[in-house]
Amino acid sequence: MTSTSPPINQPKRLPEPPEAFDPLRFCIFTTIALVAWVITPPAAVVWTSGMGLWAYGRARRAGLVKSRCVLGDTRLVMAYLALAFVGGAVALGFRVAGWF
Repeated sequence: MTSTSPPINQPKRLPEPPEAFDPLRFCIFTTIALVAWVITPPAAVVWTSGMGLWAYGRARRAGLVKSRCVLGDTRLVMAYLALAFVGGAVALGFRVAGWF
């Protein structure tokens, strides 16, 4: 008869903690929106960078410190996204003000 439990002398192994989700796609989408800004409204930059800030904020609180984004550190990625968000919001404001 065989036993399925581990031997008494060996401690139980704890499961590995899950890796935090890296929202890399928002970094990519913001960069694409910035490049396409010439032909698209700045609302695309505001939307993608805002979503990226939200996603990276959640990921950072979940434990993500290093992103696969070129910038690496999530703080740098969030600073980049915040700069893109503010720049897009200002440009969008000027564009909307031009309509009046």
